[in-house]
Amino acid sequence: FFSAKNTKQQHHHTQLLTHNHSRYTAYNTHLHFTMIRKSIALLALVVASADAFKFMSNWQPPKILTDEQKVKMADMEERFGDKKLVVITGCSSGLGRQTVKNLLATNKYHVVGAVRDVEKMEAVAEIEEFDMDNFQIMECELNSFESVEKFCNELEEYQLGKPIDRLLCNAGVYQPSLPYAKWSVDGHEQTMQINFLSHFLMVSKLIDRMRDAPDPRVVMVGSVTGNDNTVGGGGVYPIADLKNLDGFKAGFNNPVAMADGYGFIGAKAYKDSKLSLMMMSNFLHAKYNKNTGIAFSSIYPGCIAETPLFREKRAWFRKYFPIFMKYITGGYVGVEEAGQRLFQVAHDPRCSKSGVYWSWNGGPREGRGAAALEKSGQISGGGGAGGGWDSIYENDQSDKVNNLELCVDLFKTATDITGAQWPDAKTFTSPCPTLTVISTISENMIAREELKRMAERPGFNSDGTPIKLGKRRKAALIADKVIVKGVLGNTVGRVGKVAGRLLLGKVPETATTGSFQEEKPLEEEQNATPPSKETSSPVAEIEITQPPTKTIDTVNRDDKSALEEEIFDQVFANGKKSDHSSKEKEWKVDVEEKELATAS
Repeated sequence: FFSAKNTKQQHHHTQLLTHNHSRYTAYNTHLHFTMIRKSIALLALVVASADAFKFMSNWQPPKILTDEQKVKMADMEERFGDKKLVVITGCSSGLGRQTVKNLLATNKYHVVGAVRDVEKMEAVAEIEEFDMDNFQIMECELNSFESVEKFCNELEEYQLGKPIDRLLCNAGVYQPSLPYAKWSVDGHEQTMQINFLSHFLMVSKLIDRMRDAPDPRVVMVGSVTGNDNTVGGGGVYPIADLKNLDGFKAGFNNPVAMADGYGFIGAKAYKDSKLSLMMMSNFLHAKYNKNTGIAFSSIYPGCIAETPLFREKRAWFRKYFPIFMKYITGGYVGVEEAGQRLFQVAHDPRCSKSGVYWSWNGGPREGRGAAALEKSGQISGGGGAGGGWDSIYENDQSDKVNNLELCVDLFKTATDITGAQWPDAKTFTSPCPTLTVISTISENMIAREELKRMAERPGFNSDGTPIKLGKRRKAALIADKVIVKGVLGNTVGRVGKVAGRLLLGKVPETATTGSFQEEKPLEEEQNATPPSKETSSPVAEIEITQPPTKTIDTVNRDDKSALEEEIFDQVFANGKKSDHSSKEKEWKVDVEEKELATAS
């Protein structure tokens, strides 16, 4: 009785376990497929987005750190904490001084000041009571490219691997009273080198150290005087104008003092340097923003009428110019407010946009008189004082600033002058394993096929000069057509074509039609004249001075012998040529001259 009862209970228990296991398995299967569906949906959403796999760009496999690397990371954490790293040039006075003051006041930034006079900067830091735990002074003489490179090297050691979050190109000189140019250590006009060329070199050195920052920005301090679509930039002589950059193209070495290659004017040298900075900001945005994430922008903080920038102006100008700007034009901006503006572009999340020329307020307004007196010159206007944090806007730039062709020339010539070495602008590639495998497999095949395509350059040598075909070259071309395209093409090639048509189908007619000219035979370029400077297209530069010939005179014994040798080489690649004359060889080209002419 008890045995039967136990057997029944065991059977019931087994059925219950089997039922529960089935339900558990079914639940797990349902959950598994649900997760798969959600994963597929999420993946499709990511792939469909504009950035696709870009979110994976910083993914790296786990790294095993050495003891030295661990110590370096600990030192970096101790030095910088969670603060952003800012590099600013020219911060011992004026705009830069006030900007550093605002940056440090937030307790969110660690600032490196690149200055010419270290002792002066130390005194200013003491007067302003800068937090020296978050402020580092480094020497950088912008009159010397060597000093700029030395600064960048010392900065790299100081970074301890931390990326640079902000680079503020602020330093500048203004020498409007000089009747002659002053030269830098490198033999270049000082204003252009300090304001533009040295900053150009510095950006090239530091751009790779900014890629890994979460929100990197490079800010160029421009000027209304470099933007000739305004009264200040287009209505007061001299006007900023680089023309064709003849001075830069000539090397910009002493005695060439101006970028355009003409006579020196101190005020124009300043305006040209600011125009160059603004143009370069636009160019670097186009070249590097998408593949580095760095935002490049320029700003006009307003006319800071009471600033050491005007220290080389005459005493009467320094006295009355601020009054004129306050009560007549309404464009006066105090140095404190200007410092807040440069700080805003470095700090405000809205200013992470690249390719922008930032300004404040929105254009000079009429009716200043009484209001200007009441507000001590605080009149709203493009670059004028007042307006506050929310008055920032994206200003328009002149045609000169937006001249893309001249921007390219400026980049090339400035690179030559400074010796800058710019990183390659590489677009992010998806880390998809399938793409990686396919790319690896097809890389060599693609290279081989491209070499085949590049082996034939109709009409031109590799240096761009017209091709002149010798007899041996002509014989090689005909042999290739007779053997490869004729014999082999009618055997192996025919089989391949049939298989290709069956697998791929016919080539659409639109893919084989639409050419406005037939490809010219190579023989037509034989007597071409050298390229003319007046023509823009290399194809258009070819002139046919003699009637083209479409045949090779194989009646000539030398031509026929050369042709036979070429065909022998291509058919019997591993064979040996006979030492006897062509008549004694076991092979001959038994083709009529007309057939050879047709093959050519």
